[in-house]
Amino acid sequence: MKKLTIGVVILMLFALLGACASKDNTPANKAESKANKQQETNTAVAEEADFKKLGDEPITLTLFSTSGTFPDVEFNTLIADPIKKKYPNVTIERITPAATTTNEEVLSTHVPDIIYSSSSSHQRIIRTGAYEDLRELIKRHHFDESRIKPILYDYIKDITKDKGGEIYAIPFNSNQHILYYNKDIFDKFGVPYPTEKQLTWDEVLDISAKLTRTENGVQYIGLSVDNLTGLAKGLGLPYVDHDTGNAALDTPDWLRVFELNKRIFEIPGYVTPDHTWNWGRDQFMKDQIIGMRVTWLANMIGPLEELRQQGVEFNWDFAPAPNFSDQLGKTREAQIHSLSVNSQSKHKDEAFQVIAEILSDEGQRILSRNGRVPAVINPELEKEYGLDIPVLQGKTVQNVFIGEPLQEHYVHPYELEITTRLTEAAEDLAINGLDVNSAIRKATEAINKDVETLRTTIGDK
Repeated sequence: MKKLTIGVVILMLFALLGACASKDNTPANKAESKANKQQETNTAVAEEADFKKLGDEPITLTLFSTSGTFPDVEFNTLIADPIKKKYPNVTIERITPAATTTNEEVLSTHVPDIIYSSSSSHQRIIRTGAYEDLRELIKRHHFDESRIKPILYDYIKDITKDKGGEIYAIPFNSNQHILYYNKDIFDKFGVPYPTEKQLTWDEVLDISAKLTRTENGVQYIGLSVDNLTGLAKGLGLPYVDHDTGNAALDTPDWLRVFELNKRIFEIPGYVTPDHTWNWGRDQFMKDQIIGMRVTWLANMIGPLEELRQQGVEFNWDFAPAPNFSDQLGKTREAQIHSLSVNSQSKHKDEAFQVIAEILSDEGQRILSRNGRVPAVINPELEKEYGLDIPVLQGKTVQNVFIGEPLQEHYVHPYELEITTRLTEAAEDLAINGLDVNSAIRKATEAINKDVETLRTTIGDK
């Protein structure tokens, strides 16, 4: 009897389980389950597609360059043409205001969808409120930040690490430094060309002295270095203190920079009788009287290509950027040229998708092949450097990658406003007879007075 009772209980349990299974598999419940799954799918699709996909419909996006050398030949080759080729319905137009118009004036009267910037303008554009915080767009579009070179992206993050941690820009390229030299001038004076060996400043000054001379009424200058601001980039030096905003010039490293610039100015013939001392791009590229120039890649490659297209060419080449003897193996700071989305744009998603496309391997390959160092980690792209730009054909482009570039120093919100004090200090060394300590002291006092004024106009960082 006991066994029979147990058997009956087991049979009842099986019947109950069968009934439950039968109930769950009714047509109504199957339909409900299917509907729930479809709803989940629809939700996922909606979350993915709540922005317009690039290429869905005709659209024109505008771009404005706030700083950094970016001639039209590069804008078309690196951005406008590749985007148009891949997305025929997408047009990128450039906003080109009058040369005297400030960034602030442009951004108050125009709403460019994409903003091209460098460290020469980042802090000022932040103050206008024109930069969109890209963190949400990065997430929405599954942008892989890990592909960007750390020395570039870490600089972008440092800009706001003391604030809210916003991401205001995506690095576009690594604007590295190189030594350009005019082979015709070296030949004229029988001086051997620089090689792939990274030179010390002492070695470069010896060469410069041999090239700084007058020939047939033409004054040749052996070396152009962008003076104090350029030389300081070999040591990654800030101009003002990160915490106080006061002048940061009273240090052993800045003393080395001032002393080196003084030595350059003292090369016989470097400062002309009419007090010309500040030698730059035009004298190297157009006048062709500079033997060597140490500066950024972007500062010269695009303009040299534009000049070539105008029918002006000369015999020049690359060598690694020199540095202090205890810094060999390193070059100068790699300046970040970047792309941002305007916070007032009506096409933020499309603008960011353009940026993401430019940062793809395909987009960065175009950039590399046309003379800019990629912002992404992909050594294969660097092997293609310069292959498509005529002005780099036959140049020793491998010298671009000799030496480790430094991360650009933190650019304080006051720095852009006080840079003129360093130009004045260089002039004091060149033509006003100041010794290095006096020049440092004078520049420090001027900067600190400027900072007092800036605190009332800009405010503390």
